[in-house]
Amino acid sequence: MKAKLYHFDKMPLEAMKDKVYRRWLHGQNGMLVHFDLKKGAIIPDHHHVSEQITYIVKGKVRVFVEEQEFIVSAGDVLVIPPNAVHRFEALEDTIDIDIFAPVRQDWIEGTESYLKKK
Repeated sequence: MKAKLYHFDKMPLEAMKDKVYRRWLHGQNGMLVHFDLKKGAIIPDHHHVSEQITYIVKGKVRVFVEEQEFIVSAGDVLVIPPNAVHRFEALEDTIDIDIFAPVRQDWIEGTESYLKKK
């Protein structure tokens, strides 16, 4: 695979569930995601084989990981292990940058139904 330059901030935001927007790209082994979550947005319970590293740039979210609850604010980083059931609730308008490794094959294939509008 050759090096490739992306203009991430110029990529369009994809509207997902109510109040959830994302843009993402991936390499061979990892994926970078920018979530724009409006206050009240919910990313419902789900799990995946990827480790998830969540960095909150702006705002605040409540995250439930298995039996744990976290309030994650701007400047905080939360590491979610592979296969852990988790969900997010935006307590404020939030910018969330996530790294997934390995890549989310369900996103590449478009089969991640938990984020789709119903």
